[in-house]
Amino acid sequence: MPSFDIVSEVDKHQLTNAVDQVNRTVANRFDFKGVDAQVEMNGFDLTVRAEADIQVTQMVDMLRAALIKCSIDPLAMTVGEPEQSGKQIKVAVTLKNGLEKELSKKIVKLIKDEKLKVQASIQGEQVRVTGKKRDDLQQVIAMLKGKELDQPLQFTNFRD
Repeated sequence: MPSFDIVSEVDKHQLTNAVDQVNRTVANRFDFKGVDAQVEMNGFDLTVRAEADIQVTQMVDMLRAALIKCSIDPLAMTVGEPEQSGKQIKVAVTLKNGLEKELSKKIVKLIKDEKLKVQASIQGEQVRVTGKKRDDLQQVIAMLKGKELDQPLQFTNFRD
């Protein structure tokens, strides 16, 4: 029986490349000369820090552009509120990796509302969709690509 998985993953290697790009750009830009500004990475949690509020905003925009260049959807990025910490301002940026329970349930409900002959089941941080016909599975993929969900989706493990 044909099946595929719906996941939401961020490639760790590409994320590291994007963070390195931003740090290199900050080191070379004239308006950041002599400023202690940097993007620090701890897993999928990033910390953007600089001396001024506008610099932090610029760095978050640079990070968003670098993520797009590295094929990471910026929808996966959640930007926190700026915090004053001594002479520096910090912003926490989190990248969503894996489907949350509520979003998984929403995806399953969307699939069932289409009344296609497929079954959707939640398996941890992914949703598996199975059906008898390959065309039904392709309709599910097309339908989900057309929906505005608050997280990027990838369709993996397609089997006939």
